[in-house]
Amino acid sequence: MSTVIKVENVSKIYNLGIIGSGTLAEDVNRFVARLTGKQDSLKKVHENYNDDSIHVALRDINFEVKDGEVLGIVGKNGAGKSTLLKILSRITSPSTGSVKMKGRVASLLEVGTGFHPELTGRENIFLNGAILGMTRNEVARKFDEIVEFSGVSKFIDTPVKRYSSGMYVRLAFAVAAHLEPEILIVDEVLAVGDADFQKKCLGKMKDVSANQGRTVLFVSHNMTAVKNLCTRAIFLKQGQLVQSGTADEVVNYYQSNEFVDSYEQHWEYAQAPGNEWVKAKSIRAVPKYQVGLDIITPATPIDIEYEFWSEKEEADINLSMTVYNVSGEPVFNVVSPTVKMKKGLHKGVCHIPENLLNDDYYSISMLAVKEQELPLFCLENGISFEVVENRETNNWHYKWVGYVRPKLDFTLE
Repeated sequence: MSTVIKVENVSKIYNLGIIGSGTLAEDVNRFVARLTGKQDSLKKVHENYNDDSIHVALRDINFEVKDGEVLGIVGKNGAGKSTLLKILSRITSPSTGSVKMKGRVASLLEVGTGFHPELTGRENIFLNGAILGMTRNEVARKFDEIVEFSGVSKFIDTPVKRYSSGMYVRLAFAVAAHLEPEILIVDEVLAVGDADFQKKCLGKMKDVSANQGRTVLFVSHNMTAVKNLCTRAIFLKQGQLVQSGTADEVVNYYQSNEFVDSYEQHWEYAQAPGNEWVKAKSIRAVPKYQVGLDIITPATPIDIEYEFWSEKEEADINLSMTVYNVSGEPVFNVVSPTVKMKKGLHKGVCHIPENLLNDDYYSISMLAVKEQELPLFCLENGISFEVVENRETNNWHYKWVGYVRPKLDFTLE
């Protein structure tokens, strides 16, 4: 197999509070340095990476990908995964190092990637094909297959600005997967789709790599999907590549080294996730410990408390909370009622009853949505905790089968 992606000594450094290098002259000097093979001046100034005025998103990344491989990229939020994908998609350039790629690249990094909101679904399909260098006839041959896969045929002549986030993703993935790129890059955006469509997408990516010999880069928090889909994986932590190998090896290393209890998160207003409608203030897990125990057991009820600022009067907002297991698989999802919010600080709580969660590590994500539109903020893996069986009162010393273990009325006569 030949190498289709080669990443050598790639770093991405941002000057905090400064767009570009600060001056046009410095930007030009950096561009000339890269053309002539000299060291980037931004790295030269901050060689020790410890300057408080910079943020190192990626640091000396090296790896190769062969044709037909499916490479999983795992790591916590802020590890540098999205920055790496943007460099590979040529959305941004590395501060140092080089990236060599063979063939056309199709990227699906966020909802609506590559779509013009004023154009219809039909027009955007042909636009994306043109961006990939395909002729109109080549796109036309794939058109019916794309529409059928996406399931949005009824709305194909509607401007995509009127699509829901799920419709956006369905069509965007269908376009990216069917217009025959040599390299397909897919971020966690697939999590927006429903379970059936996610399964359909994973099947398509397997087909693209195994049967068509194309290369896939896949970023996901769902470790089961990474194991099932990917042949190899890399693990990023704080901008550095700390593990590379088979998907099973990397996922097992990631799960055993990175999952720690984190019962709460708080944000100051200026740094709070959100937008002009809603900003998150805090989220925390409050276990109701049993007498004499300082661990969360399946019999421990847990309150998930949250706070957020509503920035607008009379905004119809609801929250969605998803509980994930250690493999990144959703265990269950709950949605709050839609409430017309007043401007100011709001508090709420979701009660997880006793005798529901099984032995496992869990993380909780929270999503705020306005009037069933696109998300206002998304707290991925906002908090995490471990549920442990109380071995002193239970003679069963293994994890029970299943995602949950509810205590149900079960009679025997």
